[in-house]
Amino acid sequence: MRFVFEQLRTGGDRNFAYLIGDRVARVAALIDPSYDPAGAVERARAQSLTVRHIINTHSHPDHIEGNAEAQRLTGAKVAAYKCSPVAPDLELDDNQELLLGSILLRFLHTPGHADDHLVIWLPQEKVAITGDILFVGKVGGTKDDDHARIEHESLARLLRELPDDTTIWPGHDYGARPSSTIGIERSTNPFLLARELDEFLELKRDWPRFKQALGLR
Repeated sequence: MRFVFEQLRTGGDRNFAYLIGDRVARVAALIDPSYDPAGAVERARAQSLTVRHIINTHSHPDHIEGNAEAQRLTGAKVAAYKCSPVAPDLELDDNQELLLGSILLRFLHTPGHADDHLVIWLPQEKVAITGDILFVGKVGGTKDDDHARIEHESLARLLRELPDDTTIWPGHDYGARPSSTIGIERSTNPFLLARELDEFLELKRDWPRFKQALGLR
């Protein structure tokens, strides 16, 4: 199988990192190495893959924590959104594409949870790494109503542009399962079921009570 894809548990606040690779071209990328960059690099080496890129979905400390160590171990370049405070070696723009061997990565700028947030979409493999904007059964936290409105727009974009059979792989293990699909989230995620922006904002404000009532983590 040419396509390499691994979801890696890295500790912290139930953080996930990801390894993406092309087994034939023997190249790979690490996504958000966070608290276990050495473990992620070892998974690449075990499969004879050379890590070419370290990609951040966004610049929150728990996601960029492992950048420096991953760079030291691999010599790979850090890639992030062009306005990221990470000051990446490779600046990514909305809808920009990157080839990893034969694997196409497309980057969608999806602010709200963080101004520099990216979703990494692999259209050929029907995979989306959604970072901290879309989790299984919930969405990313926001600082205030203004950021929540921006997040609402970003989520609407994901629902418009990503097919229902796209698997989603979030930045934390916060849901009932470690992954989902756009279709499942569209039909079950309470935030995506909100019919209007005001309903979305109200749910965000009342989320702690709602979560407790449903027995969610």
